[in-house]
Amino acid sequence: MTLTRVRPPSVFERLAGWSGRHRWTAVLLWTLVLAGTTVGANLAGSQFRNDFTLPGAESQQAQNLLAERASTRAGTTLDVVVRDPAGVGRPDVRSRIEAMLAQVRTLPHVVEVISPYPQGGAPPTAISGDGTIAYATVALDVLAEDVPVEDTRAIITTARSAGTGGLTVEVGGDAARAAEEAEGGAAEGAGLLAALVILVLLFGSLLAASLPIVIAVFAVGTAIGLVTLASHVATVADFTTPLVILVGLGVGIDYALLVFSRFRSELADGADRVAAARVASDTAGRTVFFAGTTVIIALLGLVLLGLGALQGVAVALAVTVLVTMLAALVLLPALLGLFGARLERTVTRRAEKAARRDREPREEGRLWRRWSDAVARRPWPAVLLPLLALGALSVPVLDMRLGFADAGNDAGSKTSTRAYDLLATGFGPGVNGPLVVVVNAAGRPAEAAATAVQRTLAATPGVASAVAIPASGSDVATVIAFPESAPQDEATARLVTTLRDTVLVPVADDNGVTLLVGGSTAAVIDVSAAFAARLPLFVAVVVGLSALLLLVLFRSLVIPVKAAVLNLLSVGAAMGIMIMVFQHGAFGVAPGPIEAYVPVMIFAIVFGLSMDYEVFLLARMHEEWARTHDAPRAVREGLATTGRVVTAAAAIMVVVFGAFLLSPDRMLQQFGLGLAVAVLVDAVIVRCLLLPAVMHLFGTRAWWLPAVIARRLPRLALEHQ
Repeated sequence: MTLTRVRPPSVFERLAGWSGRHRWTAVLLWTLVLAGTTVGANLAGSQFRNDFTLPGAESQQAQNLLAERASTRAGTTLDVVVRDPAGVGRPDVRSRIEAMLAQVRTLPHVVEVISPYPQGGAPPTAISGDGTIAYATVALDVLAEDVPVEDTRAIITTARSAGTGGLTVEVGGDAARAAEEAEGGAAEGAGLLAALVILVLLFGSLLAASLPIVIAVFAVGTAIGLVTLASHVATVADFTTPLVILVGLGVGIDYALLVFSRFRSELADGADRVAAARVASDTAGRTVFFAGTTVIIALLGLVLLGLGALQGVAVALAVTVLVTMLAALVLLPALLGLFGARLERTVTRRAEKAARRDREPREEGRLWRRWSDAVARRPWPAVLLPLLALGALSVPVLDMRLGFADAGNDAGSKTSTRAYDLLATGFGPGVNGPLVVVVNAAGRPAEAAATAVQRTLAATPGVASAVAIPASGSDVATVIAFPESAPQDEATARLVTTLRDTVLVPVADDNGVTLLVGGSTAAVIDVSAAFAARLPLFVAVVVGLSALLLLVLFRSLVIPVKAAVLNLLSVGAAMGIMIMVFQHGAFGVAPGPIEAYVPVMIFAIVFGLSMDYEVFLLARMHEEWARTHDAPRAVREGLATTGRVVTAAAAIMVVVFGAFLLSPDRMLQQFGLGLAVAVLVDAVIVRCLLLPAVMHLFGTRAWWLPAVIARRLPRLALEHQ
């Protein structure tokens, strides 16, 4: 008598089994969690705050010194810009402006207002040459990110109330720009609607199409509540919520679709709905777990970069991916238990209709099998032509310029943008990006050294003008230098480097002082340089960990190397297109730098998401390879069983991400375009063309692993046993 060894159910099968048996309990628990986090977040409110500090950077040292020794000069400033075609020096206009500035002085956080009108015999440095534009400087006692929005809006309202008749009044500065919150666009709604349409076309059923979207909405809603609550105990940037929505919707629908598609496939093969749910969770669910874990690791890797602006966002997005992964593994099996009978009847009816139309059932995936055979016949062109195209699209990455968008990139309807444009018109582009040189005399009066610094700066090529701020006997003084170039110009970045490395060094030595070049423009340059310097290390770590995971999962040397190269190409092509559009101004987009944190975050997200399709597709290939050891058949069957769902999943993510191009926010537009193009390239060119071509070229060698390595690697099964 032969005893058959019964395999114990896996963790994924047990989890699906519990959710299926306790479906109402699982749904109720998720509903309570969603309701609890949402209500808690609404009651507690949010404490989102941007943190662009960079310990060790010269601009940060300058800011810290001012905060410690000259706190009244450590806060941010606002510019109240006025324009009158008849001249701002007319007595009636001047009286109205001075009365308005007197009101601004009384508002919260205002410590000083410097009038544009000269006192005594001082020259009019804040009035344009033609006398039609002037600006007053409003000094605040806190940094831009710490100014309450309502207080900034009070300054804007008070200042603009004087703008009557021919007088125009606008308010510029980082705090003003932040206070003008853009109205939410139709990005989320458009993305969900397009996703629903694709799912209905894919499954032919509104109920079936709704389940992945329900999973995504539950997951995103829960994640937003958790992130909002977390903002009270950690530093979370104010742009985190739209990123959570963007990533959560795309990933949530994607993960649920992978599991649900396998469930329907098992139903179509004759399995009952309980067994179908168990197999789907043990195969596609396992794939989702490994792929989601890779995304989380990649995102948490951003924390190690030590950049405060990214750490809170990275953790928030990692939590979002974790919640969506849990929803696909726990909530979806419960919903399949609730609606499985209806779904099973739908699949049965469609099979019966197909049988009545055709003499034999239509072979699922036959077009993908034909495609795989066509690629197998001409593998070299299928590899070389896409590689050349992706390489060409990646070339602009070599010219990528990191920075941060400023008011000059915003819509002209904002007062901060109009103030920016008026200042550039009246005083030159550099007035919007002044450099603050901090003079530290270490216990001695700093006036003489500040005067020497001012004279040196005024004579420096690239500096339009320089003004020394009175130090009043203090040992810390500041000198404001206005570049001839705009804040985002490369010339301004070169000027900062020249001042630090060449121009100011002898002045500091001759006067026995320490000179630090700071200010918001210098801080942006420092942060961008830090991102650029740390990006290669981050890429190497993420690629290395992903390759190691694939090595363990598929026990192959070729697959990890192939995946690393192809994933880098898809990300590079997406970055190249994003640079052509946003940096070089293609399609009428205002040219400017790429937001400094966008490339690292897109790389983390996309490289992790590409693992979804990589693992999902290769898992089916490996399943067939383990069963038959026929390499061409493994490629053909893997592509036949996954090509349709991978294409649909990619289409959904493309429309969800691409919908964020409708957002008025430039940063979200960059994220939307970069992620949409990366997913499109990865799913269409890499997964459906390059991957099968490479696998056909290598044949059985694609699954080769040296015995000495195989003995030392742990075994992680992806297949349902």
